[in-house]
Amino acid sequence: MLEALITSKTKLKMLLKFFLNSSNTGYLRGLATEFNESTNSVRLELNKLEQAGLLHSQTEGPRKVFRANDKHPLFPDIQNIVRKTIGIDEIIERVINHLGDPQEVYLMGELAQGIDSQQINLLIVGEQLDLDYLAQLVLKAQKLISRTIGFFALTPAEFQQQLPKLNTENMMLVWEND
Repeated sequence: MLEALITSKTKLKMLLKFFLNSSNTGYLRGLATEFNESTNSVRLELNKLEQAGLLHSQTEGPRKVFRANDKHPLFPDIQNIVRKTIGIDEIIERVINHLGDPQEVYLMGELAQGIDSQQINLLIVGEQLDLDYLAQLVLKAQKLISRTIGFFALTPAEFQQQLPKLNTENMMLVWEND
């Protein structure tokens, strides 16, 4: 969907990297390697996004490290567009809200790091979750968004017990029951 609006593949990768999970950071050479793009194309897009105020940068040692500017007035809109492109909003609307008593949902793996992936991995924390119903809904959601969805569910107590073992750098909270 975004490919029709934004023709730069490098810029699309950057929007995904920085706006799907606003805590993601990156530097020129690391992004070039991650995106399998030239440093020149990455530099051009980083400069454009920084000049527009969509990215912040700071120097950490010899590197200029970039992060999304979550104070920019367009930040929530861009983040919503990126999430809709990935299909996270569709999953939450169709799956999570009809599941029982979920408390939190985490996106895990490559997408949580801002790396485009056809696999969406979710960790669902809650009580009395209907896992059979969840499996049926996941099948339907996969067809809608054309991505594979993997999930596992934990009770809040199990989550607290497993938390030290989980790679929290690859986790992003995408839904919370207020």
